[in-house]
Amino acid sequence: MYGRILVPTDGSEVAEMSVGHALELAERYDAELHALYVVDVDSMSLALGAEQLDRIEQGRLGEMDEVRERAEAATGHVADRAAERGLEVVEHVSSGRPHEKIADYAAGNDVDLVVMGSHGRSGVTRALLGSVTERTLRATHVPVLVVDAGDD
Repeated sequence: MYGRILVPTDGSEVAEMSVGHALELAERYDAELHALYVVDVDSMSLALGAEQLDRIEQGRLGEMDEVRERAEAATGHVADRAAERGLEVVEHVSSGRPHEKIADYAAGNDVDLVVMGSHGRSGVTRALLGSVTERTLRATHVPVLVVDAGDD
């Protein structure tokens, strides 16, 4: 049923909850697990200069230690948890708008299921902050399992 499962991660507690579900499913269906970290260029554009943004958008994170380390730690954590279960993970780091990159990755890698977390916000909070999960649901034709972390 599921041959390839994608778990987008940013290293947050919400993402961590979705990793557990993705691991369970990958183990149950003997599926290939993919961990994707997307450097959100929209949120970083306020704090970085044009040259740094160009590097990120071109996927050149080597010169940006903090961003690269955060990305590698997030996907590496998924790989470490998977290894405990005897599973391997394909790790990938991308940059751009997260929902677009998640949808593109899913389509380009024949992903059968995306497993991702959501804060479960509603109303004004969601309208003001937006939702990567909601946007991903609209952007992809791949089924998405949403793990609701609830309101903090």
